[in-house]
Amino acid sequence: TTEPMVPPCFCLNGGVCQDGVCVCPEEWVGSLCEIVNFCEASTCTVNISESVIKNLTFERIVVGKYGNSKEKCEPDTVNGNTSIAIRMCSREVRTPTLKPPKILNCNENLDSLASQVETAESRNVSAIASNTQILTSMPDQLTTQNISAAANIAVQILKKPNISEDSQTSVTVMATVSQLLDANETEFNHSNLVNVTTSLTKTLEEFSLTGNISQPNVAIQSAPLKLSSSTILFSAQRDTALEYYQSTKLEIQENVPGLIGDLSTEVQILFNIINNHNGRVGFVLYQNDKLFQSRIYQSHGSFSKQIISGNIDGGRTSGVEIAFSPKYNTSERQLRDHACVFWDYTVNDWSTAGCAKGRDQFLRCRCNHTTNFAVLMAFQIKYKYAKPLEYISYIGVGLSIAGLVITILFQIFTRKTRKSSVTWMLVSLCFSMLIFNIIFISGIENQNARNHSSNTTSYYQQYLPYDTDSNTLLTSDVVDPPADSWCTVVAVLLHYFLLATFMWTALNSAQLYLLLLRAMKPLPGHFLITMSVIGWGIPAVVVAITLGATYREGKALNYRQEEFLLKWSLCIKSCWLAALDQNRNFSVQKPMLWSFLLPVALILLINIIIFIKITVSVIWKKNENLTRNKKDSFMKKMIGTISIVVVLGITWTIGYLMLISHEETSLVFSYLFCILNATQGLQICILYTFRSPIFKKKVSEVFRVFWVPEVPLYLYSKTYYISKSQPAKHSQETFRSAQTSSETISLSTFPNCS
Repeated sequence: TTEPMVPPCFCLNGGVCQDGVCVCPEEWVGSLCEIVNFCEASTCTVNISESVIKNLTFERIVVGKYGNSKEKCEPDTVNGNTSIAIRMCSREVRTPTLKPPKILNCNENLDSLASQVETAESRNVSAIASNTQILTSMPDQLTTQNISAAANIAVQILKKPNISEDSQTSVTVMATVSQLLDANETEFNHSNLVNVTTSLTKTLEEFSLTGNISQPNVAIQSAPLKLSSSTILFSAQRDTALEYYQSTKLEIQENVPGLIGDLSTEVQILFNIINNHNGRVGFVLYQNDKLFQSRIYQSHGSFSKQIISGNIDGGRTSGVEIAFSPKYNTSERQLRDHACVFWDYTVNDWSTAGCAKGRDQFLRCRCNHTTNFAVLMAFQIKYKYAKPLEYISYIGVGLSIAGLVITILFQIFTRKTRKSSVTWMLVSLCFSMLIFNIIFISGIENQNARNHSSNTTSYYQQYLPYDTDSNTLLTSDVVDPPADSWCTVVAVLLHYFLLATFMWTALNSAQLYLLLLRAMKPLPGHFLITMSVIGWGIPAVVVAITLGATYREGKALNYRQEEFLLKWSLCIKSCWLAALDQNRNFSVQKPMLWSFLLPVALILLINIIIFIKITVSVIWKKNENLTRNKKDSFMKKMIGTISIVVVLGITWTIGYLMLISHEETSLVFSYLFCILNATQGLQICILYTFRSPIFKKKVSEVFRVFWVPEVPLYLYSKTYYISKSQPAKHSQETFRSAQTSSETISLSTFPNCS
């Protein structure tokens, strides 16, 4: 027998499957997250000073990172309560190995080190670099001032003569820069850092001509130019096991015909060399853009944004070609556009001047100068649909449409058996709910939903030759879906008819209050006209105000979006009111809150109050105004209670419970919400049509026409009839008790059928 095949996306040790590939936690690597990527907790004994020997304890350390010792500096020192040492975990072949610890001088901080570095002798520079690295080894705790001081220290050290020959100090400085790139993004958004980051990136460009160092967030490579060199290609391939650029994955090649087509290479840059005078080339590769804070391009995503810098000394280039193969979660994002840019130090922002963009299996750029290059990308968010909930919605809404049609026809054809206000109120509620369900079904597969289901690689499949005119600067990494007027129309109609449905539940609630709790008093004059104006007019006013306040040409998403219902209710894949801001957070400024959630919450609150009043005062307690022949059974009281819950739409309150941030709890309420509210029309049909004695009698008469053997079924019912008297000015509707009777109704059934 053969061993069972491992599923294509079976991930171990907490790995998550994305696009058929395991995305592992940082402590595990490998195709199935099966390879250890950390050094176990350790202890060691070191000489803190000539007379002090100390035992140091380190927690588990991830490969490629430094761990801090549990032991701290004494509280009365400059660095009181700061870890006294750091230790790196590196990988030797496949085995994680701990490096010797580096000890901090507890009486030095970043500011004091920055004041010493410029005049420090070469023998002291290494100690300053080491202390700076230790003090920046916890990036999430770094402040803007810390970043500024550490960056200045790095600049001063890298500018010292022959610093590249001191490999230990150079590596330590580059490790510090890499740690700075792990600091919080918000700490880089201060204007007083502009000069510091500019100085640092320019210094790294110069240092790249002589250095060869790789760190987690930054890598530098250099090579000499030969007289025979016509092209120089630098390529970088991400090491998926370690999640950063290893030196073995960086390569410089000479005299290549062009860019290579290996899709595993994320970044590559090609220099076409002219006037070569035995110079050198250098490249800097940044893992993120924190040192390049743009005021124009706003990034909201957490995907990697590589920046490649190319520099040449002793020669000139006739042009530069760059190719990017960015990695991002294709199940969440769909690439819509890109721009080839360089960092313009004159304006301290991205610019497209002198660059053209192209596209095939790579995002390609061609520029007529050398500097820091990047590709800015714009994505459209792809929404995940919960298929089981979608199926529930389809089936439930389909049954509701059928039930609502039956109820409307039944109410109209049997209107003479009841008073006009009762028929009109229920028919209006059913009609608004019916139109909403029909629009919902017709709009559920709108154009944007079809776009979301398209192949995410389609942007690459559309070949684009190098073009300067289309290479325009992007302003955000998130773009709106393509303009879709049909989607906006669907959103407007859904907004109106759903508001109308809730308004009619409120009016039915008011009518029940008047008829049941004020049974002996007349209804207000022009009752039906007033109710119709309120039921159909107020929703129209709300929708008109919302459109006028939010909708603008080219800015349809100020009014409508898709993601709110997709994220919270999970059972609707249709256009709806805008609710989220650019950061995908719920916004109180969007119309979802003030033009739907708040009005509906007010209606539901009123309905709940009246529901409680009716159930307590009428259904579950004897009312002097309502006489009965005998006490209602418990089951009949329950059915009466449920009937009012359904017609007043109280089950929609579950929608607010879906806003709970706990995912499992929200999902449970989502299923409950979809089942109860997608079938609301069917519930109305069962409770107000199928259970009606008139309907049962009509059904039995229809079945009798087929001359099929009959099976007697005894149905007992009790009905309260509404009588109407005519005072001088007002119509008066009151309840009178009816004789409780039992009818023998013959329901036809087919033989041999269960």
